[in-house]
Parts: sequence; C-alpha cells; structure tokens
Amino acid sequence: MVSAVIPSFFLYGEAPKVVGDRFLHLESLDDRTRPSNWNIRPHAHSDLNHIFYIAQGGGRMRVEAAVIGFTAPCLLLIPSRVVHGFVYEAETAGSVLTVSEVYLREMIRREVEFTPLFSLPSAVPLNSVRTIEGSLRQLSRELAWTAPGHTAAVESLLVRLLVEALRTSRRVGPQRLASNGTQAELVARFREAVEERYRTQIGLNAYAEGLGVSPKQLRSACIRIAHVNPLQIVQDRLLLEAKRLMLYSDMSVAEAGYYLGFSEPAYFTRFFTRGAGLSPRAFKTATRTPA
Repeated sequence: MVSAVIPSFFLYGEAPKVVGDRFLHLESLDDRTRPSNWNIRPHAHSDLNHIFYIAQGGGRMRVEAAVIGFTAPCLLLIPSRVVHGFVYEAETAGSVLTVSEVYLREMIRREVEFTPLFSLPSAVPLNSVRTIEGSLRQLSRELAWTAPGHTAAVESLLVRLLVEALRTSRRVGPQRLASNGTQAELVARFREAVEERYRTQIGLNAYAEGLGVSPKQLRSACIRIAHVNPLQIVQDRLLLEAKRLMLYSDMSVAEAGYYLGFSEPAYFTRFFTRGAGLSPRAFKTATRTPA
C-alpha cells in the first residue's frame, strides 16, 4: 500500500488522529530533529499546515519531487497533504507552528490575501526576525496557559504571523493576489473535492454540480484565482500522485495506472510523459534518490 511507503502523521512520528477545528501547536524544531539525527524522512499530514521558522542553520527540504535549499533566517511554508522531508545541518534551530486545515481556511475566508501563502511549499528568506520571534515567544506563552482573553490573544498572534509571512513573501517575490473572496472560497472547495475524488476521474460537470455552481462559474473562478482552468487543476493533482507513486512506492507502472483510475497502462504512460516530460520508468530512475 502507498500509505506504508509515504507515512501520514499527526505530528511527526505520531499516529494520525482527529484534530479540533482550531488546532494550533508550537514546538521547538529541536524536539524532533535531534532525536532523528537531523534527518526527517518524507511524510505527509492529511489536515495540518506548517510554518517553520529557521533561526539558525539550514538544510534541504524535499517536497514531492523537488528539493529546496534554505538558510537561516527564513520561513518554510508547507501546505497540508504535501509529501515533505528534511536534511538539516547539525544544530539547526527554530520553531514549528502547526495549524489545522479548518482553522487556516477560516483565516483565508476572512482575509483572501492569505491564499497564496499555502498554495505551494516555499522557503521565504527573512531580512528581519524581530516581529516573527516576538510573535512566536508570545504565542508560546499563550498556548501554555488559559488566562482571560486566551482565545483572542492566540488568534491575534496567528494573524500577526500570517501577515508578516505574507508581506515578507511579497517583498521577496510579489505574487498576484485575488480580490474576490467568493471565487477564492469556490476554488478552495474545488481543490478539496479534487483531493477526495481525483482517482475516480469524474468529469468537470460532476465537480461543478457537486459544488452547486455551473461549469462556467467554476472555470471563471479557477482562472481568476489559480490562473489555470479546472481541468488543469485535476490533471496536476493526478500527475502529482503519479509522481509520488514513482518516487515512494514499489508499484509497477501498470499498477500505478490502475490505482489512479486509468483503464490501460498505455494511457497512464502517455498522460505521465506529457505532464512530466519523462516516461514513468525514466522519471523513477532519474529522481528516486535520497533527499
């Protein structure tokens, strides 16, 4: 099974569990990296997003088939469901903030400009760390007790961190941001539906019907918010899983194709080759190396 090859954890090394809608967890990077000899093997979280603050040191982050180098001080932003792993330099230090998918989506509905932060895994260099470090210190104190105003204080600090991450990422590499919150929410719901059903290879009309919109409305929202049409979103998710199977599982090309809903291995090979630029076998040979 693929799940045995790509572990899905709650927090790293812990069995999956159901989290509360407003789950928020902050811990030292050292807590899990030092016992693992600074090497965190590839894994995923089904409904948790991460903000890593790297205060000193650096290393390499493997996300899906890519490897991203990073050096302190920086932020690493990792969306839920993304397969990721790390090779850290010894004595790398920092913090890991974990936010439930439900809580993050609630933040994004209130402030649509947060949308790009967790659209893709990224490393964001920091010129100044004062705001980030101050917010994390205060958040650590708030999470350790339940003083009056605790919930409001925690949320205000989370918002402050997201704003700082957003503004820093804009300075480093400006991104196009959508202004239509309704369309952003539709695209977010569409991505959730794709995550649940991409292996069934249902048509876009069925997706639109399930979301309570017309195919035209779905297409318009995807192009405005994600800058691609909805078919591309579905195909990108299917290709992502195909790459994961080639990287992390022992499935044959035919087995992977059937697992992903293709009726013939040849159809899967053509789809993969068109999207990845390599055949499945060639991709596995070229990329299946340790992070």
